[in-house]
Amino acid sequence: MAEIKLGRLPDRTPNKLTITIGAELHQALREYADMYQAAYGVAEPVTELIPFMLEAFLASDKGFNRGGRRG
Repeated sequence: MAEIKLGRLPDRTPNKLTITIGAELHQALREYADMYQAAYGVAEPVTELIPFMLEAFLASDKGFNRGGRRG
């Protein structure tokens, strides 16, 4: 089983996300989705993975969590 940083996604309701990204990032996200499928046996669209990837990124950003948050 492939080892990737993002854990299996929890049950959730679908959300629509519209963004514009470069070709290289798009390819990397598609490859990550393929690795996710290999790790968990579930095909998830890139648009479903992105919010969880961003959440994991923000949670791991020490500067952000040390007081960089607004609000």
